[in-house]
Amino acid sequence: MKLFEGRCAVITGAGSGFGREFARIAARRKMRVVLADVQKDALKAVEAELRAEGVDVIAQPCDVSNEKEVAALADAAFEHFGAVHLLFNNAGVATGGLTWEASAADWQWVLGVNVMGVVHGIKAFVPRMIAAGQEGHVINTASVAGLLSPPLMAVYNVSKHAVVTLSETLYHDLRLEKTKLGVTVLCPAFVPTGISASERNRPSHLDRGREATASEIAAQQSSDKAVSSGKITAAQVASMTFDAIESEQFYCVTHPKIMPSVRTRCEDVSQLRNPTDPYAHKPEVANTATTTSRGV
Repeated sequence: MKLFEGRCAVITGAGSGFGREFARIAARRKMRVVLADVQKDALKAVEAELRAEGVDVIAQPCDVSNEKEVAALADAAFEHFGAVHLLFNNAGVATGGLTWEASAADWQWVLGVNVMGVVHGIKAFVPRMIAAGQEGHVINTASVAGLLSPPLMAVYNVSKHAVVTLSETLYHDLRLEKTKLGVTVLCPAFVPTGISASERNRPSHLDRGREATASEIAAQQSSDKAVSSGKITAAQVASMTFDAIESEQFYCVTHPKIMPSVRTRCEDVSQLRNPTDPYAHKPEVANTATTTSRGV
């Protein structure tokens, strides 16, 4: 997809991070924009920013883990603009800690947003996009955690691996049906966004119901540090994503230095080796992870 002006982009998780930057680029490319986010104040701020620039925009609060709310978002988008050309299934949350310490609420919350949010987006929008017969693109935000399995991140890893394979299958299905839709799965590493502060939007009914464990506290501290020290900005990631859309690139891995670890994992699988430490190419990170896992 190379023509953007006058076309419509739908963005979930649009109130901050990648979503906000997707919206800004879409605005610069003179697109019409549909914004969605569970955090109403952040959503209103981005809407106001785009309106001040003369963008034709609508904003709708939406919890992507709720199928009915995503369906309502799709109804609003198609009713207001008539068609959707870019679908950014971008909303996401994160939690960490030792695998066996994750609560049922942790799994329900993270998988509900990160996995079912993408599923709901595909179900609500893609059939209508196909039926329109127009050129379009679906962008699903995953992570390098969808290509690797770092320690202390089981729930998040599972969710992002699911997004990667869901996106791959969607790509094959769309080609099988000879549609005009492309797919990109976005796999960034640590970027300064609000992902490490996901708890701010955690619904009360999915609270852990207990104090955080030592490993969960350590994982949060590690995430805060890694995210805040990221060298690539959310704006740069958004720009790379639009480049991937234009070039019909499926895998958008924004941090090329992670690729040796990805290749090693693929070799582990193909050679039936036991899993290699995903931080083997970054020993300073590996040392931190080891210390964290011991609760030091």
